[in-house]
Amino acid sequence: MSASFARQLTSAACSAALAIGMASAPAFAQDTPKSLSLELNNARDANGGCRITYIAKNDGDQQYDTVSYQIVVFDNEDKVAQFLILEFGRLAAGKTKVVEFDFANRECGGISRILVNDVSECTVNGSEASDCLDRLATSSRTGIEFGV
Repeated sequence: MSASFARQLTSAACSAALAIGMASAPAFAQDTPKSLSLELNNARDANGGCRITYIAKNDGDQQYDTVSYQIVVFDNEDKVAQFLILEFGRLAAGKTKVVEFDFANRECGGISRILVNDVSECTVNGSEASDCLDRLATSSRTGIEFGV
């Protein structure tokens, strides 16, 4: 066997092995599109507590029957101060909704950040939706950090 023929054979074998390896390799997971968004829009002291205003937006094409998230409130020393469930209710496809929550006995100046810890409830067409945290984007227009 000539050296040239051996190189061609080796090259062909390597190409075949590479093609087989690529075909059997798992596809990289694609990021879930962020079709739900929560913006911490305002925080002001009211009624002996902190009134937080959120803008909830569903940019997707499916209606969510119920959406609620478990959040964690951190104090100014970045210690866990409170766990809460925020219920946003029905989020229609393509709809923006403004929702306010009162955090009783807590001044806004005493909150350093709010973390979306988990999904409490999320349903589509009466069935549990498993992607409500993956589809969530967060932002804040206040001095309070807000995120997942």
